Formats: sequence, structure tokens, C-alpha cells
Amino acid sequence: MIEFDHVSFRYSPDGPMVLTDVNMSIAEGEFVLVVGSTGCGKSTLLGSINGLVPHFTGGYLSGEIRIAGRATSRYRPRDLADIVGMVPQDPLASFVTDTVEEELAYTMECLGIAPDVMRRRVEETLDLLGLEDLRDRPLRTLSGGQRQRVAIGAVMTAHPTVLVLDEPTSALDPGAAEEVLAALHRLVHDLGVTVVLAEHRLERVVQYADRVVALAGPNTPPMIGDPSTILAGATIAPPVVHLARTVGWDPMPITIRDARRRAEPLRQLLTGITPPVRVVPESSTIASMRDLVIRYPEVMALKGVDLSIRRGEIVALMGRNGAGKSSLLHALVGAAEPAAGNVSIDGHDPRSLSGPDLVHHIGLVPQEPGDLLEANTVFEECTASDRDAGAPAGTTRAIVALLAPEILDTTHPRDLSEGQRLLLALAIVLAARPPLICLDEPTRGLDYHTKQRLTEIVTDLANAGHAIVLATHDVELTAELATRVVILADGEIVADGSTVDITTSSPMFAPQVAKVLAPARWLTVDQVRTALGTHAREDSA
Repeated sequence: MIEFDHVSFRYSPDGPMVLTDVNMSIAEGEFVLVVGSTGCGKSTLLGSINGLVPHFTGGYLSGEIRIAGRATSRYRPRDLADIVGMVPQDPLASFVTDTVEEELAYTMECLGIAPDVMRRRVEETLDLLGLEDLRDRPLRTLSGGQRQRVAIGAVMTAHPTVLVLDEPTSALDPGAAEEVLAALHRLVHDLGVTVVLAEHRLERVVQYADRVVALAGPNTPPMIGDPSTILAGATIAPPVVHLARTVGWDPMPITIRDARRRAEPLRQLLTGITPPVRVVPESSTIASMRDLVIRYPEVMALKGVDLSIRRGEIVALMGRNGAGKSSLLHALVGAAEPAAGNVSIDGHDPRSLSGPDLVHHIGLVPQEPGDLLEANTVFEECTASDRDAGAPAGTTRAIVALLAPEILDTTHPRDLSEGQRLLLALAIVLAARPPLICLDEPTRGLDYHTKQRLTEIVTDLANAGHAIVLATHDVELTAELATRVVILADGEIVADGSTVDITTSSPMFAPQVAKVLAPARWLTVDQVRTALGTHAREDSA
């Protein structure tokens, strides 16, 4: 179905080779997972399948790519639209209509599909992706996760034989992600659809993959093989694989089910050992909201929310897409007008603070980090950030170097990957060192290494007395980072407590290690590794 014949690609004549000697055949009905670090070329590989690379992006491609016998060098993206469906990283970039139902029908209209068939497929897709309650909603009013599901549905309604998805679950809550991946699994096994998918959250998707393509960066050919073989030696791997390496399991389990079957001796070994947790010292309240109501024309986003946040806390907001997480963050920065109730940041109403004052009290990295980026180069962006924050020259650039050292000064921010743009936006916010920092889906588009760097930065900020509030669907990040979890549902707080209490009591929000070692209350591989090291030292004493 898809053939790469010694394909290499670079964006400029003297630039690095982004794809190097990619040589593989992908069969009909195969599920292929593309993995690699942020900026390693995953989106470039996906874009080459339908001809966007190089017809739209420009660049220099050697070798040949054939889709169902059609060479992409001779067929432009529009000529492949009947067989290849593409879901990009940014859903907004793909929308062309105003409402959910119209967007689901648009591709079929372009392909000239009969109206009665269109109607049936729209209804099927609404049910399949849990969008039936949103069918008449304007796209601009949807949450990030809801937009992601619409973008996936708009491609699926055309029934392509090849489905290409770039980080399709990055903005989805765990339940919605499972629904989408289960739908893709059915398409592969029941209808013979070929799926090529790039994803950083391997813990969600690796169990569905037939093969893995691991990209290692510029000028390096990819590794291609079955998931267990590729992940066994890879530094980028889900927590269950790192747990298996820590305890020496062989063969390597890559699913929760297989790991649980091997875990009983480990559970016995850890019996009586208390997992270490970070304790937040007693501190003052930096932010609070009382009886807060946020109402939009189409929906009641928050309903009488009471919440206090202390200095040094790392609070994870979790819940389904559309539960009110982003609205809560927008209320904290004064970007949402309360219909009732009030918000206080260090004794101030955030709506009363001017721009310079606001950034020194609270910073927000939004779901769309590009909203904060305006300059033509990374260097200019960092310089403007230092000026706006009143920070010493070079402050923002130093933070960028720590978070993403691969980002160059001369690069246009819009040419960065989704994850790199997020890190640049985060650096801009951190330059002002506000006491309260809000992050909306901060790990979207980030690989495991970059996420670890982010975790270290945020932990250091919290240890220095900053309060961190992050809205996230990333249960592994929550397990590693958060000291407290607040779960929202339909605009209301339904759970508020310590990370270990909330996550281990919820199958939906439990990390992989917790699922493998349940009913014990372990959350991370680092906790297990530390406990095993301590246990070994005690045995030898």
C-alpha cells in the first residue's frame, strides 16, 4: 500500500538530512507507529505520504514514495485525497467550515459522495467519536480535545484507505484517547485501513502497533521493526518498558496485561515499603476562587467553583475534554469574565492588572503556544520577552537552551515543531518568574526526554516557592510531577486530593506503574527504582 524506496529529504540544499534512506513497505491493514524525539522528522515523514512534503513545504527529496502505486513525485496532495486522509498536529489548521456537522461532511462534499451516504457516515462518526452532543456547535467554541476529535472525524468520514495521524491523542483525555485508538484498531482489523501514526505518549498506543519506525534525528537512517524489538533498546519508551528494564524482565512486556502477569514477585518484594512522595511545606495562599461561575453563550463552563492554591504546590487539573479546565486557567489570568463569584491572585483581581503587572503575578502557556509568538526569529522572540519581562538580556534564551537546546536563534517560530513552539512559549512565560504559573496541556508534542526536562524545571520552580497549575490529560506527567490533583466534570470539582490518593483510586487516571503494581500505591518507575536500591543496600548491611 505504501512504499518508501530509499527516501531522503532535506529542507534546504545545505541543511541537515531530516529523513535519511527510509526504505520500507507498509502493507494494507497495517498499523505503523512512528516515534522519535521532538523535531526529529516525524511530521516530515507523515507529510511525505500524501505529498505535502515536498509539494507544499518545499525542500529536496530523493528516492520515491508510492501510495497504492501512485508516485507522490507525480501526484500532488489533491490527487491523493481519495486514498490518503491526513490529521495534522494542529486541528485548527485543517478546519474550513463553521460547525462540527459541516466539518464532518466537508471532505465528502469535495469528493462528490452521494448525500444519503454522507448523512449516514456523519451519524456514524458522531457516535463513534462521542460528538453527537456537539453536532451544531461552532468549531471556535470547542475545547482543544473536542477539536482534535472533530479533525479525526472529518478525515474518517471519507473512508480513506490510508489514514495518517500526527499526535492524534495529544489533546484528548484518557477515555477519549482510548475511544479514538479503539476506532482506529477496528478500521485496521475490520476494514483493512492502513494507519500510520506519530505519537509521543507511547503508553497509549504501542499495544496497537504492528511495527514501529524509530527516527533518530538528522542524517541517521530510521530503525524499523516490531514494537518489542525496537523499544527493548530505545531510550524513548513507555513507563512499563522502563519498569521491565529496572527489574530485569525478559522477554520485555510492552502492555499492562503482560507486565501484571510478571509483577507478583515485584509486588512481594515491595511489600512494607512506603513509596516516597514530595511534601509541600506549609505556605501562604497565592490564588483563590470563590463560587466562580464562567458562562459562555453556548455552555456553562464553571459552576460555583471553590479552589485555593498555595505557594510551592503543583496542582494538576484533570477531567474529560470540555470539563472546564482551560476556562479555570483563563479565569486565573483574568481572560474570562466571571458571571458570578471572584478570583484573587496574591490579593489582586487579575482583571485589574495591566500587562506588565500581570506577567509578574501570573503566567499562562496556552494550548496553542503560537498565540504568544510574534517575532520572525527565535532570537528576536527571546529579546522581546526579556524586554517585556524586565529581565536581564539573555534570560529567555538561557531558558530555551535548557528546555530545548536544539532550537536555533535564526529559526522562525512558525517553523518549529509543535513541541518546540510550546517550549519557546514556556520560556517566555518563565522569564518574568511570576509566583503563579499556569500550563495548559504542557506536554502536548513533547517527547519523554523533553518532558523530563520540563518536569525538572517545574519542580525547581515549585521548590523555590512558585505555585504551578497545569491542565493536563497526561497521567504519567501527573504521577511524576503533581503534588495535588483536582478533577473537573461538567464545570464542577468532583475530586480534590493528593496525587497518590486520586490517581490510584481511578482506573481512568492511574499511571502505568500504578496499574501494574495495584493494589499497592506506586506511581512511577523512579519510586520503584529508589525502593529497590534502598532494599538492596539494607539486605547487604
